[in-house]
Amino acid sequence: MGGLTAAIALKQAGYTVELYDRVRELRPAGAGISLWSNGVKVLNRLGLGQEIARIGGQMDRMTYYSKTGESLTDFSLSPLIDQVGQRPYPVARTDLQAMLLQALGADALQLNSKCIKVEQDADSVTAYFEDGRTTTGDVLVAADGTHSQIRTYVLGHPMERRYVGYVNWNGLVPISPDLAPADSWVIYVGDHKRASLMPVGDRKFYFFLDVPLPLGTDNSPDHYREELAEYFAGWATPVQTLIQRLDPQATNRVAIHDVEPLSQLVKGRVALLGDSGHSTAPDVGQGGCQAMEDALVLATFLQTTNMSVADALQRYESARKDRVAEVITRARKRSDVTHGKDPEKTQEWYEQLKTEDGTAVMEAISRTILAGPLG
Repeated sequence: MGGLTAAIALKQAGYTVELYDRVRELRPAGAGISLWSNGVKVLNRLGLGQEIARIGGQMDRMTYYSKTGESLTDFSLSPLIDQVGQRPYPVARTDLQAMLLQALGADALQLNSKCIKVEQDADSVTAYFEDGRTTTGDVLVAADGTHSQIRTYVLGHPMERRYVGYVNWNGLVPISPDLAPADSWVIYVGDHKRASLMPVGDRKFYFFLDVPLPLGTDNSPDHYREELAEYFAGWATPVQTLIQRLDPQATNRVAIHDVEPLSQLVKGRVALLGDSGHSTAPDVGQGGCQAMEDALVLATFLQTTNMSVADALQRYESARKDRVAEVITRARKRSDVTHGKDPEKTQEWYEQLKTEDGTAVMEAISRTILAGPLG
């Protein structure tokens, strides 16, 4: 998502853009994305506001339930939308990727292009591909994901990912009233686990289920239903219905990792963007949004510089490094509370939800959105 958004932003700024991906077939990672208002504002700036509104879900309320179905808190998101000036649009990753590709032009993307080496000098930067091809330009934007190879080049050393402590199953199911209201983000919590349903476009829910597990547990789609039925035994009827209704072969199972905040995002004419520069747990829903912010800030500094590429990229790093580090740290802390790293704190959170009227939750989301480059 970050690479496509950056390519669109740079193309609109007048740059000639080449986009390469190591995969043979372009597939989105994950089923859905909680695209909060700061990400939507970037798409609005790029002229894609109507398109994201068309494919995104209408999420008007947020509801927490206990694992047995007791309502803990239920509130309208209207105050949040009014405060930040933009509705969020949860969206299926397939739909978002297709929208961005259409905006860019599919002919700009070259697949089966694995970058194995980068070299640069005072005037240019060159990427070398596994099949012997090379390409040279003024700037190389590395949006090569959480397993980034180019991150090692930028830092000068490998940076290992860190297991956050839980496994996430996610996918899409048709919207149905026996699961959740069509306009609500519903989250069931208990036993340091979560089960969630969020409306996206095309009358579907994006669902996820979280379970704290040791790293390296078995991953077999044929057993997903049985595993989840065991992990969520005794939970409310909608959770049981979701588990029976999901398609195991179309469900993703991800051991959640993040990466420590990086000391730098730039090396000369090379810039890290998105998960390559700030791989984060999804617990504050900002992974995709931060990649989109990166894209806008990078394009803006490159377009407005009258000094040098290196200067523009250093300004990009200065604008983004603390911002993305804060998101990584906050997502990690949120995950720890949600998933029982300190069971007493998790129980306190469950109790707090019983008296929560939405104010604290929306204030936290609002602070993140309004701290972005578009306010």
